[in-house]
Amino acid sequence: MPSMTSPATAFASVSIPERLARLADLAMNLWWTWNDDAASLFHDLDPRLWDTTNENPVQFLQQLDPERFAVGLADPDYLRRYDAVVARFDAMLNADRSTTWVGQHAPELLDHTLAYFSAEFGLHRALPIYSGGLGVLAGDHIKEASDLGLPVVAVSLLYRHGYLSQRLTADGWQLDVPADLAPSAEPSTLVCDEDGEPLYVHVAFDRPEYPLRLAIWRVNVGRVTLYLLDSDVEGNPDWTRTISSRLYGGDQEHRLRQELILGVGGVRALRAMGIAPTYWHANEGHSAFHLLERVREYVAAGLTFDEAAERVRATTIFTTHTPVPAGHDVFPPELMDRYFAHFWPQLGLDREQFLALGRHEKTDHGFNMTALSFRLANQRNAVSERHGEITRTMWADLWPGKEPDEVPVTHVTNGIHLPTWTAAPVASLFDQEIGPDWREKSDDPATWEAIDQISDEEFWEVHCRAKSDLIAHLRERSRRRWAAGDFDPAQVVAAGPYLEEDALTIGFARRFATYKRATLIFHDPDRLARILNDPERPVQIVFAGKAHPADEGGKRLIQEIYWRARDPRFGGRIAFAEDYDMGLAAYLVAGVDLWLNNPRAPLEASGTSGMKAAVNGVPNLSILDGWWREAWLPDNSNGWGLEPSPLEGWAQDADEAEAIYEALEQRIVPCYYDRGPSGIPHAWIAVAKNAIKTVAPRFSARRMLIEYINRLYLPAATSSGNRR
Repeated sequence: MPSMTSPATAFASVSIPERLARLADLAMNLWWTWNDDAASLFHDLDPRLWDTTNENPVQFLQQLDPERFAVGLADPDYLRRYDAVVARFDAMLNADRSTTWVGQHAPELLDHTLAYFSAEFGLHRALPIYSGGLGVLAGDHIKEASDLGLPVVAVSLLYRHGYLSQRLTADGWQLDVPADLAPSAEPSTLVCDEDGEPLYVHVAFDRPEYPLRLAIWRVNVGRVTLYLLDSDVEGNPDWTRTISSRLYGGDQEHRLRQELILGVGGVRALRAMGIAPTYWHANEGHSAFHLLERVREYVAAGLTFDEAAERVRATTIFTTHTPVPAGHDVFPPELMDRYFAHFWPQLGLDREQFLALGRHEKTDHGFNMTALSFRLANQRNAVSERHGEITRTMWADLWPGKEPDEVPVTHVTNGIHLPTWTAAPVASLFDQEIGPDWREKSDDPATWEAIDQISDEEFWEVHCRAKSDLIAHLRERSRRRWAAGDFDPAQVVAAGPYLEEDALTIGFARRFATYKRATLIFHDPDRLARILNDPERPVQIVFAGKAHPADEGGKRLIQEIYWRARDPRFGGRIAFAEDYDMGLAAYLVAGVDLWLNNPRAPLEASGTSGMKAAVNGVPNLSILDGWWREAWLPDNSNGWGLEPSPLEGWAQDADEAEAIYEALEQRIVPCYYDRGPSGIPHAWIAVAKNAIKTVAPRFSARRMLIEYINRLYLPAATSSGNRR
């Protein structure tokens, strides 16, 4: 087995007192990101530095004034909390696997390792290797795997420049500023061989005689290990060293190279480390080349292509995440020729047979990574009930002779990792009123019945605290940009300095793809202005989100919102919070009063941001698409649902904008401002409590992963395809 560089290497120049030495171990395991008491150990030593380092404990300890350790050493309560956290951390790492959920309910999986491949993982903003919902879902998936005790190794790329940091110009245009990820300042360790030298694997591109050399970095996520592949290696040609540097960057050929590294390189990295997964999960088609590499291994061992492909199918789960055709990677045949002409003979195939593996003529004549994944996986799923229906229709031609409802693609609706996404004040309330074991019982509806026993006064106090935290956070972000000297007064206004804690606050935060229609609420600006500026019942909206660097349409939506935020007729009641990331998301989903989502149905595969809001007591106002179609109660007792319009194009937008205005004017705003003598909105709180009760158990990552285990993982892990 290879060795790893010691975690102590990151802190070689840091003088951590022996009494607090385990802070280094905590910093190098992202378990702290979903354990607030662990995070507080760093925060309490220097709150300002914790904030300015983006809550990155590695960077925090490297920059901490050694004298600040005295704060903890002199505080008996801090030392008591430190000891308790370390004890829980060690208990988690060293637990008898038979005592975990998997050990108790699916013990046959304890001796089977799952390899989980994803192009991105959203674990925390300090490790910016994610762009949006797909990555955050992957991060939540492996966090829950750690909690349940499921043996998993995860694979992705080390994006040294992350995705993008968003900055808006004075006229509201998005600038894509690359991050600069230094592994020495991240919770990652270089994988080395038994001699202490970096362990490398090789992947051939268009010139097989000059393969690319890849390093491997390890990130600990509780009990789960995430391995990140890195092409920025001494000896590689200069042009190849940046291939894995930026998530979703570059042109189509650059994307293919990244996916080759992820798929083929990922399998080879696991083999080089002596890791032998018995079943494999591909999160979206980006990692589909790992299927071909596994087939190649079987063919090299003496099987025919058909025999090898059947072995791979039997042990593979594939999850598709989008009904939008543009969301599926398709590479032209000539590009596949350039990079795979040396590869398909190793599969026992000729060119035509190879290209046929990725053919899906219904959508495109190129090599379709989703089609390849469907063909080489026996366990296939969409991510919501509605998305399953769309997917079976969209891909039915891969199964000739079958009607859409007979297509073998099921659905497992997405869920969120509740310990990560429940705000600290809300989690404390749950600890007090439900009991500290709510995290381990989050998938049981009976757990959440105790929500009704929380007094409205206490519930409202906690929500108002989260709202105050959000507004303070937005103002501080704006102040820092102003102080840095790259903000003009108009940009300050657009960032929301006039937001009020007493006004009904709507949140809209997500990736700015055009089908999500971020500007729909501006369809009738005069009517919206009347809603926002009602002197007795004011409303305000906070927007946040990034557009893909190549998505000009998404960038124009951001620019429109920016100009609306500066428009005096909206009275400073519109804000755009730039550089949306997991940190800002955590403030938003707990601090706004209402979560707005208005995609063009049926293009929302699932969505998870509304789930995060609901479990924090923030009701949704959403088009009935994706997950909300399953969660919404027709009596509006857990939020407000809008039926998709039967019209198309501009007429559909007008129809659905009208529905949003009507819901706000007639139902939502009156409900929020219906206050008794105490000033407490009892009717609103009833909806908020019911949102928690109905969403938390059904849309938790715990429910999601248990469903994967029972329906997809067990068949794959115990299939006959695992025999050699």
